[in-house]
Amino acid sequence: MKIHALNDPALAAASLAATKAERSAASGSTAGTDATDPANAVDGATVTVSGAARTLNVASAGTGIDEAKVAAVKASIADGTFKVDSGAIADKMLSNAQEMLSRARN
Repeated sequence: MKIHALNDPALAAASLAATKAERSAASGSTAGTDATDPANAVDGATVTVSGAARTLNVASAGTGIDEAKVAAVKASIADGTFKVDSGAIADKMLSNAQEMLSRARN
């Protein structure tokens, strides 16, 4: 499994939107922040969440992570019964290396 934002179209789009929002914020635009929301105030401090952060939060909400499987793996690691399939890891590493080399040639 590759972990790369550009492999996921939703995350790539969110990243692009975040970049655009950061640029507009840098140019003085305050769109996407809500400093007047009482939910943002903690002990008298005002917290603002940028539009870029909101976009990334929405995009990452549907990550497709199987929470039950994650819990099972954590439990097996904790009790010492987790088995590493070194053959599968080696196969994936070779596959990823071949893919990277083929992209570099093109």
